[in-house]
Amino acid sequence: MKVLIADKCGFCFGVEHAIELAQNLLSDNQNVYCLGPLIHNQQVVDRLVKRGLTVVNHLDEIPLPDEPDQDADRQKPTVLIRSHGARPEVQKEVKARGFELADATCVLVKRAQKLVEQLYQQNYQVVVVGDPDHPETKGVIGYAPEVTVIAAEKDIEKLPAGGRLAIIAQTTLSAQDFRRLVGLIAVRDFDELKVVNTICRETQRRQKSALELCEKVDVMFVLGARHSANTRELAQLCHRKEVKTYHLQNFQEFLPRYIEGKSVAGVTAGASTPDWIIREFVEKLQKL
Repeated sequence: MKVLIADKCGFCFGVEHAIELAQNLLSDNQNVYCLGPLIHNQQVVDRLVKRGLTVVNHLDEIPLPDEPDQDADRQKPTVLIRSHGARPEVQKEVKARGFELADATCVLVKRAQKLVEQLYQQNYQVVVVGDPDHPETKGVIGYAPEVTVIAAEKDIEKLPAGGRLAIIAQTTLSAQDFRRLVGLIAVRDFDELKVVNTICRETQRRQKSALELCEKVDVMFVLGARHSANTRELAQLCHRKEVKTYHLQNFQEFLPRYIEGKSVAGVTAGASTPDWIIREFVEKLQKL
């Protein structure tokens, strides 16, 4: 089986930073809690858990520093904010409870957070194009009292007529979807429209590389977690190119029928997919 790998795939700098920060914290302190999965890849998270990281969903799950059942020899709990970020009140609550705060939020997500805050202060009706259930979006919209999230064309009806609109994007959104929805918003009645493209450049490069690879293969494999937004976007873009595409988490999910009658396979991966998963998949696929 001939296998071609996308020029751009795998870890982005934001994910690398988050993992490095977690590893450094665990080297100095075994009392580290991450508020939600650090990144959208369970295998990477599991490796960090084995090193001592504790993943929690709520701050209430973390013992307060002065609780009597807490080991007196243990260091003060450190709360690690995941790469997708968190609402500002969450970070304030971390400090109010006496925990140490470590922030692994991607710098591009931080930019989106700051933009939401600034645009609202400038009296814009702030619009975020993205998935309302994604942790990044949930955190970003917390930086202003009123933010409208547009996930699909039907959501545009939620926007008020007239006024001043300012639009940004979830960083992992596909550029195609962002342009399409902004275009539909632009034909509506408003007094002023401001658009800031906050899509991650690395995300765009990975999408472009995947689309170029689709032209050269009979079948595409997109590697990454099911709940990884940027990985799902990659898979959807490849589907639209009308090449048979499979979104798999690793080689364990591969079935021989996926390559029946195929001679050239393409492989790409989401920004939170480690090199060792990509390498294992490619090596085993080449042997078939």
